[in-house]
This record gives sequence, C-alpha cells and structure tokens, in this order.
Amino acid sequence: MSEIELIDSHCHLIFENFEKDIEAVISRLRSRGIKKLVHACCEFKEIPKLKKISHEFNEIFYSVGLHPLEAKKWEKNSKSLLRKSAQEDVRVVAIGELGLDFFKSENKNQQIEALIPQMELAYELNLPVIIHCRDAANEMLRICHDLSDKGKCPRGVLHCWTGNPSEMKQFLDLGFYISFSGIVTFPKAHIIQECAKIVPRDKYLIETDSPFLAPVPHRGKRNEPAFVENVANFLADLRSTELIQIAQESSKNAEELFKFDLIV
Repeated sequence: MSEIELIDSHCHLIFENFEKDIEAVISRLRSRGIKKLVHACCEFKEIPKLKKISHEFNEIFYSVGLHPLEAKKWEKNSKSLLRKSAQEDVRVVAIGELGLDFFKSENKNQQIEALIPQMELAYELNLPVIIHCRDAANEMLRICHDLSDKGKCPRGVLHCWTGNPSEMKQFLDLGFYISFSGIVTFPKAHIIQECAKIVPRDKYLIETDSPFLAPVPHRGKRNEPAFVENVANFLADLRSTELIQIAQESSKNAEELFKFDLIV
C-alpha cells in the first residue's frame, strides 16, 4: 500500500475499454494511494452509469454536463435535466465537462449556447465547473469575464491544461484552478511544463484524463487513475520538491474545489 495519498481530479472509467477489468483498475488505484477521483461526464446518456459506478466504489465522485464536442445535443430542457441530476445525488461534485473546443469543431455558436447555461447552473447550485478549453482560450476568457462582471462566474478548473503561462495567469486571476494531465510528462511539452513550474502551490490539480493521454512511461497504453502518481512525480521534479508535497498540495486543492468533505 502506498504511503502517499493522491486525488485523480479528472478521469473517464465507463468507456468500453474498462468494462472487463474495472475491479482490477480500482484495485490498482487503491494500491497507489488514490483516495478519491472525479469521473467527468461528457454527455447526458452517461449520467445513469456514472451514478451507478460512484455508488459501487467509494473513491468515485462525478460531474454532470455536456462536452463542447457534443454541443449539438443541447436542448431546451437540458439545463433542467442537469439540475435534477446534480441535486438528486450528493456524489455529484461539479458541472461539466463543459467548455469550448475550436480545434476539433467549428460550431462556435452552438458550443457557446451549450456552455453559458451550464456555467449559470453551476453558479446557481454553488458547484464548480470542469472546463475543457482547446484552441479557445480568448473566447473562454471573454465569457468568464462577462460572468465575473455580473458577479456570477462559478469557481472551477481548467482541466488537462494545454495553454501558455499568459493564458494561465488570466484564468488564475479569475479564481480558477489549473489541472495538469499526463501531457505535462511528454518530452516536447515545454510550454505546459513551464506553466507547471510557476503555477501557485494552492491553485493546481493533477489528473489522468483516463483512458487518454497516458503519462510517461506508459505512453501508448490505456491510461488509468493509478498513473496519476507518474504525473505527480514529474511535477515534483519540475518544481524541485518531493512527491509527498505534490500529493499534499494537489489533494488539498482538489478537496477545497470539489468539497468532498460535505458529502455524508
């Protein structure tokens, strides 16, 4: 049993490639000291599965929301559906994974139409948002500033950070956390590594984004929550500190953002 305690702040375990060995996956994450994980939601049809798995394994908490690449599925009743899902289960700790993705899709207006109601809902319910932002930092910042000017910007995290230090500072100034995934361990990820070096100790999380983006030395394999330790180790080297400190800092930040301790 690992002596350190870690939190994987973003993963996906209900995809088909986990169906046959989920018990083994849970066993491995427990052996590596992963005490909690946040299972992100990408579309509405996932919610019943997320609820089920979170009640089967105590480590699992989850979000409810619609990914920007699924924005075409946003409908008039979607906000009320998400509100009901969030309010009926205490293991829901966030709204998302929401955001903008202009790398894989150009339906900007459709994505914004799905994003803003989810941001508003998170504020109404006092839940954090899990933000997916790819090639869309300027637009995401504009929307967040607009909400902030109205006093209605939710707290949250920029998950799987791939931006630069300037963009990171702007999101930090809005009160957001920054989460680093296995990408930070990739040899050519110099800009992301620079961000990881300078992010304030009370403003970063770590994640796997399983089953994607396995960190070094697991690249090319299916990613899983146990590998969040590799991300933590890499950050310890980057920040010239010890693994135990990264574990303590990132876990404390995740606890403060997601408020796991309020769940009975």
